[in-house]
Amino acid sequence: MAKGIDREHRRVVLAAMAGTTIEWYDFFVYAISAGLVFATQYFGALGKDALILSFATVGISFFFRPIGAIIAGHLGDRLGRRAMLIATLLLMGVSTVLIGLVPSSAAIGSAAPILLVLLRIVQGLSAGGEWGGAALLAVEHAPADRRGLYGAFPQIGVPVGLLLANGALALAAAVTTPAQFLSWGWRIPFLLSFVLIVVGFVIRSRVAESPVFEEVRRTRSRSSLPLAPLLRHHGLLVVLGALLFAANNAVGYMTTGGYVQSYATKTLHLDRSTVLVAVMISAVAWLVSTLAGGALADRVGRITVYRIGFAIQLLWMVPFFALLETANVGLLVLALVLFSVGLGFTYGPQAALYAEMYPTRVRYSGAALSYAIGAVLGGAFAPTIAEALQSSTGTVYSVCAYLAGMTLIGLLASFFVKDRPGVPLHETDPVGEVRPAETA
Repeated sequence: MAKGIDREHRRVVLAAMAGTTIEWYDFFVYAISAGLVFATQYFGALGKDALILSFATVGISFFFRPIGAIIAGHLGDRLGRRAMLIATLLLMGVSTVLIGLVPSSAAIGSAAPILLVLLRIVQGLSAGGEWGGAALLAVEHAPADRRGLYGAFPQIGVPVGLLLANGALALAAAVTTPAQFLSWGWRIPFLLSFVLIVVGFVIRSRVAESPVFEEVRRTRSRSSLPLAPLLRHHGLLVVLGALLFAANNAVGYMTTGGYVQSYATKTLHLDRSTVLVAVMISAVAWLVSTLAGGALADRVGRITVYRIGFAIQLLWMVPFFALLETANVGLLVLALVLFSVGLGFTYGPQAALYAEMYPTRVRYSGAALSYAIGAVLGGAFAPTIAEALQSSTGTVYSVCAYLAGMTLIGLLASFFVKDRPGVPLHETDPVGEVRPAETA
């Protein structure tokens, strides 16, 4: 555990990190399989459009993430963060295990892709509600001067989940023949989610409720319908928070959404296991830079770290695709590792920033909705758009231009968000109304 986190709070950050790790392992193992397996096993009848539609199923679930965010946000602001963390974990895990049991289209015809999409939608509902609770549990337990660091722990659940998802698929690919992997080997990582569900449930069931929420419950200052005052007083902040995340999410989904893995194996003809290991190495770099970004945000401010991260994303965009095109494994690893630094700096401070943007009575709803909408705008169809751009133009530099544009949008949005490090997280107006939206 990182220096600066005492024993009392280790269980909290562990619970937040473990849960998001399991959630995103489940989410990413699907996204990566969409590029490697599902086009063949579930959408093969569509010919050359099979891969694009397979990636589209990754994006479909994102439209249900705001619904999940609204439901979990409402219940989380009414009933507490802890209950929602357990509920979303179970929902994601069960749907993932069931995906691993869906027969191929060769076995049950059109029912196969329909079942696949329905279960992916359930994953989307869970993902929409998961992050807000995990982030707030960590930040609301944190000392005021350590919120960036504490908030970075649920954030590293994403690169750790990516690491585990790629590792599980790489192992499955390594111990099976290509034919066996396509037939049944890919199912193993989905079925392993059952073990992770049990581990995550045990960890999260033992964590204490957020002290900030307990104070709100004690003073009976909870909102009966958090979404209404959130949108009335903080609608602009929801949009700005979404744009910040969209810029990170679009870029991040080049690996988490499976585009790089698919392009490297199917277009550049690199070995599948080798590519998955390269992405695993980059996930470690993403983990380290995310923690560094959160810790640095406690020293120089959340927005400053965001801007540094967006600048790195922009500067490395063209070199990244140039190195990818060499089809050299060593250069691919270098490209992915440096690519991950910008991602970490635009992801590490997010939990602290979002928590400080909203008052307690609507904080879960606000954080979850900003995150979910940002995911729709950024990552939902990023792999699909990338695949369509590359196929239609014949060059990956069209994808580069798309990602650079998304990064610029995030950078611009950062100039309209007020940094509020150290603000009291229990703050509400005496009359019980939420504070007006604050922007720079």
